[in-house]
Amino acid sequence: MKIQLSAIILSILFITSCRKTDGLINKSSSMDLSFDAGQPNIILILADDIGYEIPKYTGGQSYSTPNLDYIAGHGIQFTQAHTAPLCSPSRFMLLTAKYNFRNYTTWGTMDTSQRTIANLLKKSGYATCMAGKWQFDGGDASIRAFGFDKYLVTNPFNVDFEDDGALKFYKDPQIYEKGAYWADSRTKGKYGDDIIRDYMFNFIDSNKGKKPFFIYWATNLVHEPFCPTPDDAQFASWNSDKKKSPGDSIYFPSMVKYEDKLIGQLLSKLQADKITGRTLVIWLGDNGTTADIHSIWNGQVVGGAKSSSTEAGTHVPMLAYMPGRIQTHATDTSLISLVDFMPTISNAAGTTIPKSYGPTDGISFYDQLLGNYSSVRPWIFCHFVGAGKNETNPLYLRRWMQDYTYKQYDSVPNPKFSKKFFNIKTDPAELHPISTANMTQQERTISKQYLKNMSQLH
Repeated sequence: MKIQLSAIILSILFITSCRKTDGLINKSSSMDLSFDAGQPNIILILADDIGYEIPKYTGGQSYSTPNLDYIAGHGIQFTQAHTAPLCSPSRFMLLTAKYNFRNYTTWGTMDTSQRTIANLLKKSGYATCMAGKWQFDGGDASIRAFGFDKYLVTNPFNVDFEDDGALKFYKDPQIYEKGAYWADSRTKGKYGDDIIRDYMFNFIDSNKGKKPFFIYWATNLVHEPFCPTPDDAQFASWNSDKKKSPGDSIYFPSMVKYEDKLIGQLLSKLQADKITGRTLVIWLGDNGTTADIHSIWNGQVVGGAKSSSTEAGTHVPMLAYMPGRIQTHATDTSLISLVDFMPTISNAAGTTIPKSYGPTDGISFYDQLLGNYSSVRPWIFCHFVGAGKNETNPLYLRRWMQDYTYKQYDSVPNPKFSKKFFNIKTDPAELHPISTANMTQQERTISKQYLKNMSQLH
């Protein structure tokens, strides 16, 4: 990616003038800017369909999230993490450090020529584990090609999400391991995310003290179908073949609470095993909340906006936790893109991304974990083609670049988005595009520069 130095400097200067300095971590002169000798364990947790308004620590008022709140108070809150509007394109970016125009062609299917964080860490001596929602197609062959030694997953193959009976995530789940599905008798009456948690904990037990491990834990929670958890009285009698219905959203709060409970169980596990200080845990959402859900956030009703390219559809909560090694009790307002995770984790593991992986687009936020703000991302870019049959329709293409305050859409066939410019701080729903005639001189400069930057991203 070649973008003129002047453009980078312009963006950095502009953003520096806009960001809240009281939200930054204060760099500690006494902090050792490195991890302990040896490679840290790394657990990357991706929650499904949890937007920024859900956790209590961000201002959410509808749900119970004490364990996420604990991490927020004892680790780092990243307040400006952004994704694609839907899960499959988000997961492509997360694992490969590439914008979707480089490697995304089909929903839920990634070409096995791609390389992931797991490939990188396996080559560096890590034991690797995939636990949870796969959604890259190919089953055993793809999971191993993408670098995972061990796995226990749901959704190993690309199936139609519109078919209510195609997938079972929760009660009586469809579990895939070692190239085959578990027998129904083995999962009957059980809860999918509990089975996945137990497998992950066994993986930790089998590797602690032997070699560093990497776990990509992609929870099914809180994706539809909404249904009771084992902590709900209705769970025992719940029919897992039931077609989803709007009324099932009454279980959404319980599902959020259960996601949080699983995170708490992981923290307890790491503490009991005495590896908390040697394990970097990162948790984030994959896109905005399902559109049927409405929540109270900072005193206002916020509707879920999954599939929308607005802030509500792409702004997600994110946390990092490794007591004694990274900043604690901290709030970080750096812009974070999903393509940034591979370079960050590479830095944490003391390795580098091979040139054979092809061009990557991430900017490491490893220094921010340690309180060093010598380099921050000046903007976020996203290339989004929609899902399913829409992927081949150019009218569904959306490309944009944004910072803390402004968002510029690229020139695309759909007039609803083409070259539109918004102040997303005052107009997060993007209802009032700013015309060129009504832009300030600074806004014209930013708009022009972002359009120029995006013209080089093809």
